[in-house]
Amino acid sequence: MKVKISLFLASTLGLMSCLSSDQVLANESNSASTKQEAKQETKQEYKSYRESKKVPAMRNRVYTQLARAQKLADEGDIPAGIAVLAEVEERLDSLNSYEQAMLYNFYSFMHYANDDVENAIINFNKVIRDESSIPDSLLISTRFSLAQLSMQNQDYSSALTHLKAWQEINSKPLTSSQEMLFAQIYYQDKRFVDSLMHIENAIKVAEIDNKTPKENWLILKRATHYELNQPEQVTEVMEQLVRLYSKPEYWLQLAGMYGEVGKEDKQVAVMEAAYQAGYITKSNDIMTLAQLYQFHGAPFKAAKLLDEAIEQGTVVAQEKSLDLLSRAYLGAKETMSAIETLKKLTELADDGKYDALLAQTYLNAEQWQQAISAADKAITKSEGSADYLGNMYLAKGMANFNLKEFDASLEAFEHAEKLPKIKKTAQQWTKYVEREQDAFQRQQEMRLAMLN
Repeated sequence: MKVKISLFLASTLGLMSCLSSDQVLANESNSASTKQEAKQETKQEYKSYRESKKVPAMRNRVYTQLARAQKLADEGDIPAGIAVLAEVEERLDSLNSYEQAMLYNFYSFMHYANDDVENAIINFNKVIRDESSIPDSLLISTRFSLAQLSMQNQDYSSALTHLKAWQEINSKPLTSSQEMLFAQIYYQDKRFVDSLMHIENAIKVAEIDNKTPKENWLILKRATHYELNQPEQVTEVMEQLVRLYSKPEYWLQLAGMYGEVGKEDKQVAVMEAAYQAGYITKSNDIMTLAQLYQFHGAPFKAAKLLDEAIEQGTVVAQEKSLDLLSRAYLGAKETMSAIETLKKLTELADDGKYDALLAQTYLNAEQWQQAISAADKAITKSEGSADYLGNMYLAKGMANFNLKEFDASLEAFEHAEKLPKIKKTAQQWTKYVEREQDAFQRQQEMRLAMLN
């Protein structure tokens, strides 16, 4: 707290003098110009928007009391400092206009240091109630302080009023920080176009000074473009954040934006780079990368990534992750790994969709008996209404046919014929199996005849 008071009041006490008002004004102007330096290519010197005016001098007895108040506050006893100011205020009628303004200036800083923003604002407003009685430098700094405190108090309308009034009397060009204060207030007031203009001005000022835009400036710029529904510009800001500050979340957000604007190739490249850099550690992000691999025709990468993540415990072996893993294995033609994963899924899911997928996988792998078994489980779980039911009867029919179990095959196709979607296919298979059955039986009869 002691440091806090000193930062606010040291320059103020340095301005006070029992000498002429001209000296007071000169000292205050020097202090203000130090705080508000701004470079320009022309190196032009700017003066106050008004002619220097005469203000009353700070008398020694008032200076002494204000100095005593600051000393107490610096030592950590803000209430005692405020009490001293109250003693001075008791003789308010004996104070000239400048001394009154400085009294309320001290009150403001002490209340602020005591986290009492409301009273700080009240007293700053008393400082400027008679603008003609105070130096321009004090008027300028007080207006700016009121803008900052109003914003801190979430009174954005007042903040904007004070900031505009400050700008009218401050003839110097805005610094990048001042531009950003305008930008923040406009953003909170939902005037996003105005906010964006000041953000861009701040960045230009920084570039003139060969400085890098601050991270929070770019974050506000990103938010403003987002509010204006400008995804391309949001993406450009994310590229800057990655390039300048390279935080893991920025890489992931950039990848997300590439996906939103239809640049999927860049999306997967950024996600892969982030993974290799060790930035992708959360389950959802790993799942997203695996899905991107799958979408971009790299199922083996997807399967390897997920398999390792599940083994390490980063991704939980639950239905969602195992489903993606099984499909990645199937896409990569890793049939046996897909089968093992699908077996685990059949144990997790209540319905028979994974039993059906397992049956189809067994069928493709020419594991006929296993295909029949998985199809039977899928049919049992279907309760006669699942979308996959017809395909399971077809799978049973085909598997039994390959096992030369013609009667069982025809029985399965008979069930399939009752389902409209696959009726035609089932009828074609029925005819084919009947012909093959007849041919097989004739061959068998011929072999028996030859034996006899």
